Formats: sequence, C-alpha cells, structure tokens
Amino acid sequence: MAEARAPLRVAIIGGYGNFGQHVARSLAGDPAIRLILAGRSLEKARAAAAALDAANPAEAGAYDLAGPPEALAALRPDLVINMVGPYNGQSYAVAEAAIACGAHYCDIADARDFVTGIGMLDHKAKAAGVAVIAGASSIPALTAAYADAALEEMHTIRVLDYGISGAEQSNAGAGTVAAVLSFVGQRFSQRIGGRMTQVTGWGDQRRVHIPGIGARWFGRANAPDLDLFAARYPGLEEHTFWAGHAILPMHFGTALMGWLTQRGLLPRLDRFAPQLVRIASLFNWLGTGTSGFFMTIAGEGADGAPATRRHWIVARSGHGPFIPCIPVILIARAMAAGHRYDPGARPCLDIVSLSDFRAAFADFDVTETSA
Repeated sequence: MAEARAPLRVAIIGGYGNFGQHVARSLAGDPAIRLILAGRSLEKARAAAAALDAANPAEAGAYDLAGPPEALAALRPDLVINMVGPYNGQSYAVAEAAIACGAHYCDIADARDFVTGIGMLDHKAKAAGVAVIAGASSIPALTAAYADAALEEMHTIRVLDYGISGAEQSNAGAGTVAAVLSFVGQRFSQRIGGRMTQVTGWGDQRRVHIPGIGARWFGRANAPDLDLFAARYPGLEEHTFWAGHAILPMHFGTALMGWLTQRGLLPRLDRFAPQLVRIASLFNWLGTGTSGFFMTIAGEGADGAPATRRHWIVARSGHGPFIPCIPVILIARAMAAGHRYDPGARPCLDIVSLSDFRAAFADFDVTETSA
C-alpha cells in the first residue's frame, strides 16, 4: 500500500490580513493542505489560526519582511504565499528566503517593476528546484488569460484596452490603497500608436459603460502587463490599462490629488495611504459594494478580417477585491494535489487559464459576460 502523502505546508505571510484571511479560508477545507498563518504579530497570527475551521489544524508563526530569512525556514513551509503589500518598492526578501529553505513561492503583486523583475531570481530558483511566481493576481494573470483565449480565434491582437473599477476601499487596507496611490500623478509608459508613450497616472479621464452597472469613470493606471505583453502578443499596437473608484467623490478626489502631485504641490500619495483609508470610509454610504472590469481585445481573425472580443466582470457583495486572490488559491490547491510547476522565477503567465478563472467565479457573487 502506498504511503499517504503528508499535507502541503502552506505559509501565508500576512495570513491575518483581509486578503490573507480570505486565502486561508479558501484553502482551509483541503485535507491535503496544512496552513501556517504568519506575520509580524504572533498574537494576531495565533488568533487567526485558532479561528480557522481547517481540515488540518492551522499553525501560527512570526515573520517580518525585514527580519532574518531564518525566521521563514523555522515555519518549515513547502509553499510560501506572500500577501503583504504594497509590492511597489518591496524587495524580493520573502522570495529569496523561500528559495533558501527550499520552498515554492507566489504572491498577488500587481506592481510593475516587482513582477517584471522577478526573473532576476530565476537562476537561484532553478538551482533550488523551486517555482517562484510573481503577479498571481488579476494583472497579469487574468488579463493574459483573456488575451490567450482570444488567440484561439484571432490570428493577431492589435489592441488591448481594459480597466478595473473598485467598490468602497476602506476595507481593502492601507497596503492595497498604497499600491493604487503609488502611480497616481506619476509618469509611466503605455503603448499608444505602436510605441511606448509617457502618460500620467489617473489622468485622461474617460467613462466606460459596464453592463449590469452602468457608466463608470476611469483614469490611466500602471500594471506589469504594460511591459510583459508586447513580447507575448507580437503585433500589439495599443495597450492601455485603467482604474477607477465607483464612488465619484473618491474617484475625482484622487484625480485632483494626482493633478497636485504632478505639479509638485503634493508628494507621492502612497505615503498617505493610512490617512486616506480613514477618509475614504466616510464615503462608504455612497457605495454599493459592486466592482467592475471591462476588456476590449481587437485584431485580425484567421482570415485576416477585423475581429473584436469584449468582456465584462461585475462583482457584487464586496467580492471584487477577492478576485485577485484566485490564482494563489489555485496554485496552492494544484501543488497540494501533486502538481509540480517548473523550477524558476517568472511572472504568473501560462499558469491559470480563463476556464480556471471562470470556474472559480462560482465561489463569488460575480457575473461574467462576453461578446
């Protein structure tokens, strides 16, 4: 008789945060997984672990991103999920500590430089025989999944235009808000007219109609996709990413702060994230808990004729912020079931398919439509 495999030890760094707790709850019922919730506060980690109804009793541990890498090894993880944002300016200390103790690694980073630069750890990861996956989030994993699916019917993609409109942000946490504020009023590049062009974060306001929601406002936003997709989809001429708040005072207040930042009248806004989270909570009564996503993919079909695909996601009941957590949940479940990802360090591409995402949407109050 074959010996039963020990449960996969999954350490969630930031396991008692909003998103970390969601990932923990999603994985808790899997008998092939033993969770270790970790963070700077051992007390909070213990409380979160004790409250978790897990198939295998959850453990707790202390781990500080700025602390010694040996602290991660003490948790004896097989897989490390880094849920501690913001990732803008964050080092690869957690990933390197995971590599050092022979553990796989993934995160929900959407910071452009963090995700695109993860390849610098490729040699170390391969030498250790582990997979290091950055950006297991909505961007670039979900957006690439849509584009990849389009190529099953299209010969060439010329245009990728998409955006995310978030619901109330006060429950998202300062790290998530700081990730958005990091590019507001800042300059970065998007592909316009076949060339990389400098734009301003939260600038060039536009209204987009999302079926089931109505019109939402968006401003230009930064994402790792903007660097990754040009090589992935040869022929790409227009590639724009947008972001917005559902609550208009928050959206245009952010735009005003971006305008002041661009002119040097305010410093980088991400340093004010904790204070702005508190201010944002004052507007929650105007919200509906509904987030929206739109995506337009245009190019040529196999016959050379113009082709366009459109997709919309509407997430109600405050479930929108949990969609970025889907890839790390699926990666952990796959590893627990015995799947082994190729060793090396890379962005989360070719890992989660569109059908995988659509199956996972069933766990949320989510409507996804395409045309």
